[in-house]
Amino acid sequence: MFKLIKNVEIYNPEFKGVQDILFCNDKIVKIDKNITCEGFECEVIDGTGKKAVPGYIDQHIHITGGGGEGSFKTRVPEAPLSKIVEAGVTTVIGVLGTDSTTRNVENIVAKAKGLKEEGISCYVTTGAYEFPSPTITGTVKRDVTFIEEIIGVKLAISDHRASYIDEGILEDLASQVRTAGMFSNKAGIVVLHMGDGDRLLSQVMNVIEKSEIPIKHFLPTHVNRKKEVFDSAIEFAKKGGYIDITDSFAEEDYATASKGVVMAKKAGVDLSHITFSSDGYGSFSDYDAAGNLIRIGASPINVHQAEIKRLINNYGFTLSEALQFLTINPAKFLKLYPAKGVLAEGSDADMVLLDDNLDITDVFALGKQFVRNKKVIRKGTYED
Repeated sequence: MFKLIKNVEIYNPEFKGVQDILFCNDKIVKIDKNITCEGFECEVIDGTGKKAVPGYIDQHIHITGGGGEGSFKTRVPEAPLSKIVEAGVTTVIGVLGTDSTTRNVENIVAKAKGLKEEGISCYVTTGAYEFPSPTITGTVKRDVTFIEEIIGVKLAISDHRASYIDEGILEDLASQVRTAGMFSNKAGIVVLHMGDGDRLLSQVMNVIEKSEIPIKHFLPTHVNRKKEVFDSAIEFAKKGGYIDITDSFAEEDYATASKGVVMAKKAGVDLSHITFSSDGYGSFSDYDAAGNLIRIGASPINVHQAEIKRLINNYGFTLSEALQFLTINPAKFLKLYPAKGVLAEGSDADMVLLDDNLDITDVFALGKQFVRNKKVIRKGTYED
């Protein structure tokens, strides 16, 4: 089935002017002015006054739920399809968190397959906070090589809930995902949950300096939680690494995502090496000096648009500049470009339509419409 969006402002994420977008099934077929549907059946959508942008890539969502640190009742439920798409997210990277005891890699792969069946793109990492990394096949290398959805491994560092690893373990994990990525044509990444401990990124920096592992295989996330963590992430990025800023964090977490970008820019970081993610359906928690849990809650997914608006309204970014952190930057880092992250002929038909207030009005994932006129019209299998 062909669909044609007429007279829409196109951001690739660079501004491409007012044009039409023709897509069929899951691919964009043509982008041009005055496209017609003569000779074939086509649904025409009026894009007048709207902006078409690439579908967002959220590379850190707890699709099977996080939490559990305040006993069994605090286990966060699975992320439903509707909450993902209403945030403009069309590609998800699912991760495990603290709890890999009552949850496992089999759970998250099964959830990813379910989300794919429901119509969006989904990948996951093997592993969790702890080491040895929980896997399906017995090794991280085999998981990444043979399981389609698995693109890397997750590990927590500098955190009181993490396993205490040495640099040799970290180097071996990175070597496994790098080699497996070569075998399977994947990015092969080590997603590093950053806690607020004193070691920060010191072990990672030592591995990069003393081994042959390229810096591109490491991704520190939650880097805006604390000044010291952010400062170490800035140095990491200035050496050519990518850093992931959590845009569900508030000012009390040291910096919002938008403020973090501004600080990184002032520090001379290449902005194409910064990504945003929500940490959606993961838990946020606070502990007292004795290590007792004093607060716990769950992070939302629908936080991206607020940070895009802050970058534009508070810090003078253009829409094109603000979009990169959720589109082309993660697409290139995750080796999903040019299928993802752009609106171009031959790319996946993942797109979000915005109104003049930069609010999300419509969402398409792989050519199927999930949000129309700000209402979710296609929900998950067990959603009401």
